[in-house]
Amino acid sequence: MPPTDRPRDHAGQGAASTVAAHRARRRLRADRARQLADLLRRQILTGAFQGGTLPHESTLATDYRASRNTVRQALDLLRAEGLVDRLPGVGTVVVARKYPHGLDRLMGLAETLREHGRVTNEVRTMGPAPAPVPVAERLRVPAGADVLYIERLRRLNGLPLSLDLTYIPLDIGTALLGADLENTDVFRLLEAITGQRLGHAEITLEAVNADAHSAAVLQAPRGAAVLMLERLTHLADGRPVDLEFIRFRGDRITMSGLLHRS
Repeated sequence: MPPTDRPRDHAGQGAASTVAAHRARRRLRADRARQLADLLRRQILTGAFQGGTLPHESTLATDYRASRNTVRQALDLLRAEGLVDRLPGVGTVVVARKYPHGLDRLMGLAETLREHGRVTNEVRTMGPAPAPVPVAERLRVPAGADVLYIERLRRLNGLPLSLDLTYIPLDIGTALLGADLENTDVFRLLEAITGQRLGHAEITLEAVNADAHSAAVLQAPRGAAVLMLERLTHLADGRPVDLEFIRFRGDRITMSGLLHRS
């Protein structure tokens, strides 16, 4: 290799090392910002900040042994989630609230959130419909048999919270056709109709992107992530009576539970 080329190679290697080191620092700061955002999010959701105002950035930096840049990046993440905002002369304040939905007990939404306000239901669609094969299998009815299909928009204190799609065997569901579904949980009605307590439910929880219809009904951005809860509820005798697909606005609900290791 000609001697004139060697200094250029060394310079190139030095520049590459500098770029790599800069990228590594950025990744590390991003990791720490995400960790800090998780800790702050928990405090925000549990009302730990008095008056809804977060401590000054310098205080957060000291308390969590983080740089000011890391603190700012963490707050940016929470701001992008819609949980906080920065107000001139005030600082960073909590601007949104998420409501806790427990997964420890089998309860309707109004029962679960009764401490946080009034749940109302807008019945958008209701009536008999042929059961799709997966629905028929899970409800143990013949394929193609009619089931009661219900679509409800559920609000908490007037704000859209969830879009519920429900399938119920028609021999039970017929009695729901004249019921007050706007102000009463289906669970309570099912127990009254059947004369049995509900027994257990199988649930699956995942995040999905809101389709155009769901986004419009929930007044959420199209494509926004929503929490999808699929729940198959059984009577005490084991009969499946309620298959639901519930889309929750992820910015208004949290899911929590108590787990025991046997």
